[in-house]
Amino acid sequence: MNWEDDAMRITVLTVPDCPNGPVVEERLACALEGRGAEVGLVEVGDAEQAVRLGMTGSPTVLIDGVDPFAVSGAPASLSCRLYRGSDGRAEGAPSVADLRRALDAADTTADCACPPIDAAGRAGRGRLAPVAGGLRAVEQAVLRHFAATGHAPVIGELEAAAAAHGRTAAEVVADLGGDDFLVLDDHGRIRAAYPFSAGPTTHRVRLASGIEVWAMCAIDALGVADMLGSDAVITSADPVTSETITDTCAGGHMTWQPSTAVVYVGQRSCTGPAADVACGALNFFTSRRTACTWARRHPDYTGQAVEQSQAEALGRSIFGSLLLAAEPVEGRGC
Repeated sequence: MNWEDDAMRITVLTVPDCPNGPVVEERLACALEGRGAEVGLVEVGDAEQAVRLGMTGSPTVLIDGVDPFAVSGAPASLSCRLYRGSDGRAEGAPSVADLRRALDAADTTADCACPPIDAAGRAGRGRLAPVAGGLRAVEQAVLRHFAATGHAPVIGELEAAAAAHGRTAAEVVADLGGDDFLVLDDHGRIRAAYPFSAGPTTHRVRLASGIEVWAMCAIDALGVADMLGSDAVITSADPVTSETITDTCAGGHMTWQPSTAVVYVGQRSCTGPAADVACGALNFFTSRRTACTWARRHPDYTGQAVEQSQAEALGRSIFGSLLLAAEPVEGRGC
């Protein structure tokens, strides 16, 4: 199926020769009443495909990948599906009225009008570590190592930066981890230093030097070029459609492909490091509609889809100064 950008996407899943397939297509046409949408029919031939596509009986209607008539706990199935209308009657396809209500609900949620959240984490305190105790010196050493090599430093490679402040690298790294400047594993090794991840993520950043790094989230990826003062190419994927999204930063200007791409900025309603609370919800999407589809599928996150310029500004504000802020001259404070 070749979907148009930002169009509502409706998929009808049926088994071959399902008698109610044509019925639901006819009712969809009536319910849409000229509303812009792409409608596709997919024949499902085996149980494995039914599980993968989310089919709980034939026919199943998906609106932007979500089954609005889903029954909690219903298993994937190739059997005939029954829909019970508001009058209590069971039919082999949703009524026109029920389809219209489902379409209206999908349109209503498409704006994702949710309150803004603290994408930076740390309760608005930012990502620049304080100078005291060698925290900033070691944080910046970690970030420079990621940028130069594409991977995290081992603790021994940070001893010089820590020793200048009369401490061991292990002590400083532990403090940075405790205050969510770094993410550490159970052995005290560095798993991440925002914006960089030591392991693969959805967000890959290729620097002008040729070095490739993983970013913790979409906002982190957008902050890398400003932080390093470097051109960069970000490659990511829409979590809903798996379509590739590419952001190219050249000369301080960012070009997005596709041009309809947005970033969803969200977080869980709990406390903890940003890696656990927010990073899973800071993703690139090919359009606002697919971002909102993802949001409906993940009610444990609260957030909103933001436009490209807002996402770029957020990345810049969080990470742009991390390597520019040198340690103060002795006696002049922080």
